[in-house]
Amino acid sequence: MSLTETSIKTSETPLGRDDLAKLVARDIAPGSFVNLGIGQPTLVSNYLTEEQNITLHTENGMLGMGPEAKGEEIDGDLINAGKIPVTELPGASYFHHADSFAIMRGGHLDICVLGAFQVSATGDLANWHTGAPGAIPAVGGAMDLATGAKDVFVMMTLLTREGASKIVDACTYPVTGVGCVTRVYTDKGVFLTGPDGVSVRETFGCTLEELQELVPVPLTAAPADGRQGPGAS
Repeated sequence: MSLTETSIKTSETPLGRDDLAKLVARDIAPGSFVNLGIGQPTLVSNYLTEEQNITLHTENGMLGMGPEAKGEEIDGDLINAGKIPVTELPGASYFHHADSFAIMRGGHLDICVLGAFQVSATGDLANWHTGAPGAIPAVGGAMDLATGAKDVFVMMTLLTREGASKIVDACTYPVTGVGCVTRVYTDKGVFLTGPDGVSVRETFGCTLEELQELVPVPLTAAPADGRQGPGAS
């Protein structure tokens, strides 16, 4: 499908972090087991509905995590992997860190939502190191999540502070997982990635043609059924 055949612009302005989190939450299929990575992805927990019946897993050893804790809800011993105070839902359980990694590595998560420094056209993920002095020196659980989850969604701004695209032809930073990313949510559009390259499900504040000027890989419009790709409700 050519860039001019279909209009997929769905917002007149780029999406903010919370609106993007709402969009990701909406796309998670009912009944899924999900891990939310550190950073923007943690916001998704605030927009999941009871009707979706989503079970959130956190790397530091919890199933059944609820939204971020506020005010009197805050318990200093109840945090997610990013050290943000969280709530617990009825039936929540706690377990050893090793058991948590067994869940991640054993293919028991339907979706993980991660941040990224770069995503390649074929779905390679780089999200743990840029080589900057003082950067986190180890990959942590990101590699286990990227390779263990059935679907990997990425949440990130499309451009760096210098204006470079984070969707690239090939990752130049250390790779966390190869061919693992199926969908990328950004402030300017939602991208579907895979062996056949990158397609765009919808755009925010720009046209597909304008988006192509920002991203250095060929873009196509996703077919109508691509709007509800892997893991979508």
